Amino acid sequence: MIKIKNLYKHYNGLQVLKDLSLDIEQGETIVILGRSGVGKSVLLKHIIGLTKPDSGSIDIGDVCITDLDGVALLKEVQHMGMLFQGGALFDSMNVAENTAFYLSEHGKGKREKYSKQEIDDLVAHALEMVGLEGTQEKMPSELSGGMRKRAALARLIVYRPEILLYDEPTTGLDPITAMHINELIVKTQQELKATSIVVTHDILSALYVGDRLALCHEGKITQQGDPDTFMKIDDPTIDFLRRTISEDPRSFREH
Repeated sequence: MIKIKNLYKHYNGLQVLKDLSLDIEQGETIVILGRSGVGKSVLLKHIIGLTKPDSGSIDIGDVCITDLDGVALLKEVQHMGMLFQGGALFDSMNVAENTAFYLSEHGKGKREKYSKQEIDDLVAHALEMVGLEGTQEKMPSELSGGMRKRAALARLIVYRPEILLYDEPTTGLDPITAMHINELIVKTQQELKATSIVVTHDILSALYVGDRLALCHEGKITQQGDPDTFMKIDDPTIDFLRRTISEDPRSFREH
């Protein structure tokens, strides 16, 4: 379980997180919804240890990571992976090198390295999972926006992290490509049995991938529940989201 308690964070006098608390169950996919600028992406950076809060705590299992720095922090977050909003592929590396980056840098742990054949096999499997088989030699500049997102996802899943963080995974994509990314998020969660945290403002994506939805408003979690319960909550933001949907995207998963 991930337990986030009374988190506060400000930047240049602007309070971004305000007493934010949230529990995330092991193995679930939780989607954090909200408008731009309400602190959703900042929260992800706190969970993976890239940012420290002004106050409050984050427990991963029985370890409070907000108390840790350096090697101790790295040890506790190395089983996490994050899909950044822009993909964040290395422009100078081809798809295979990007996908293999974590494996090449960290090995199997305890100073044991992967062989070239092991890396090639793991990379090929990860690329196959996201529908990019045979693209190992392509450079990021040769990929479409959707392909770059999928390549970034392959780089994430190749080392099979236990906790997956997704920062606006469908932003900037056309509806068909966005739905493909949603399908991959569900497929990845099922394959890895991972805990997934998805930040988005896309209610269709949220309903498709989420076991539970949480609304982030003015720096705190104000509403949460399973998708059916969440969509019935009497809240102005949820009312607006409800009116934007013509068909529940979960019906697509039945075909």
